[in-house]
Amino acid sequence: MQKRIYTSILLSLTLFLALMDPVHISASGYGWGFKKNDEHKVPDIGEYQQILEKYGAYYADLSGDKEIYLTFDNGYEEGYTDDILDVLKQENVPATFFVTGHFVTSQPELVKRMVEEGHIIGNHSYHHPDFTVVSKESMKEELESLEDVVAEHTDQKEIKLLRPPRGMFNERTLEWANELGLTHVFWSLTFTDWNTGNQKGWRYAYDQIMKQMHPGAIILLHAVSSDNAQALERIIQDLKRKGYEFKSLDHLLLKNSLPKGVLEL
Repeated sequence: MQKRIYTSILLSLTLFLALMDPVHISASGYGWGFKKNDEHKVPDIGEYQQILEKYGAYYADLSGDKEIYLTFDNGYEEGYTDDILDVLKQENVPATFFVTGHFVTSQPELVKRMVEEGHIIGNHSYHHPDFTVVSKESMKEELESLEDVVAEHTDQKEIKLLRPPRGMFNERTLEWANELGLTHVFWSLTFTDWNTGNQKGWRYAYDQIMKQMHPGAIILLHAVSSDNAQALERIIQDLKRKGYEFKSLDHLLLKNSLPKGVLEL
């Protein structure tokens, strides 16, 4: 039953990611979206740019460096996360896993493994609600409950990065997150990968990522996808050959907090 609920939640995200341009979803919130391109350039996010800058949120590394950031959203487990972690370990690539309470409580050993192998756990909320339609107190409880359950099962005691459920946000939720010490992390590269009943083979995942790739990409993948699990090793190896470096989101935050050029010293 729980798996069906989370599948429904993830499928609803399709409606937002399928949009090619940033649009207002309702009077109270926005659904994350951007104009995709195959010119290997950072996507245009229109009016969202000013909003993200105001609250220190991220969707890409805008420095122009050939550095990219792997992120995974984990709402439930379909049996592929161990394979993904194996590839990341083999290739020495860091990632951030944005997890829900359901994932942590049902898969504590996987979450523990993520932390032990140097990956970051990000906050995707405990129950995956739309933050734009809940109270500040409810949002706080969702985020703190997720942080507490991660701390219960791993050595990561604090969570600093937030990916809002369903990609929904507004200036109020961005401000509330900042007050709680959390930074929003959206994405600049994704594709339809979460529908477990409509996987299209590893080549589809590979092609979707390669044609959208750009310097500074924050890549959103879902660990429930067999396509992603099968394509990941080839994707990483081929992007390395093209001169891309895989970095942790911690690197991106540090990079943006220091004067230009300091990291190269």
